[in-house]
Amino acid sequence: MLYMFLKRFVVGPVVERVFRPEVEGLEHLPAGGGVILASNHLSFSDSVFLPVSVPRQVFFLAKSDYFTGRGLRGRATAAFFRGIQQIPMDRSGGSGSQASLSAAAEALRQGRVLGIYPEGTRSPDGRLYRPKLGVARLALESGVPVIPVAMVNTDGVQPIGARLPRRRAQDGRRIEPVRTVLGPPVDLSAYRDRGLGRAVQRAAADDIAAAIRELSGQEYVDVYASSVKSLMEKQRVADAKLAVAQLLERARERTQATVENARERTQATVENARERTQATVENARERTQATVENAKERVRELRHPGREDGGTGPERGR
Repeated sequence: MLYMFLKRFVVGPVVERVFRPEVEGLEHLPAGGGVILASNHLSFSDSVFLPVSVPRQVFFLAKSDYFTGRGLRGRATAAFFRGIQQIPMDRSGGSGSQASLSAAAEALRQGRVLGIYPEGTRSPDGRLYRPKLGVARLALESGVPVIPVAMVNTDGVQPIGARLPRRRAQDGRRIEPVRTVLGPPVDLSAYRDRGLGRAVQRAAADDIAAAIRELSGQEYVDVYASSVKSLMEKQRVADAKLAVAQLLERARERTQATVENARERTQATVENARERTQATVENARERTQATVENAKERVRELRHPGREDGGTGPERGR
């Protein structure tokens, strides 16, 4: 099988050699039969370090987007997730989510290890968020053990947005080793004969989250991580819009200043040109006037060549 081949000969050896992950509590994992590994979710690499840490194959409920990608990369991702037999999880609710849970329940009936993140998505800030009800429904319907799991430091190795895991932080310091901590099965016996009402599922899910929190030491937030992410996304959009508006306002101010400066320079240029033109006209007028006067003088001299003082030179001999 592709999963076991990658685990034993490719991914497993690389992860062990490069990251030296640590694991605690493997004695709590049953050697056979259906079991749920309910883990916190800090990083995409949780789905790498957890399977590498346990001896049995883990079948994850992976978000359905991984199976529907387009383009070369999307098709390769979908083929990979199908190849390692992961279960698509439709998180939109309704019949799609129910079909995903039914597939997960079938995996448990077949005696498989089901990996699930009760929060439904990665934590946006490292805290532990309110669990969805799917994990409780699966546990109560199947009756299989629920093993709480704490993934520690995976958000340091691969923060949200990072494409690949890393051994050192951006400042050069070495990141603490990843730890996978398994706890004893969560005792859900108090809910076995109380049906599958929403209140029962909520109480069971909260017990599972409490067991995870005890192992991880995370701060607990009693809201859904998806709601927080939605608010954060809206805030990012609002911040982006504000930033764009500020950029546009600064651009408008710079444009206005440029226009004003250009207007002032144009006005100064026009004034200078007017003054130069006026000076040129005056000089031309003066030169023209002087030329005219000189011409008049020469004409008078030509008409009366013997007269120097305005007398009647040509009539002197009369």
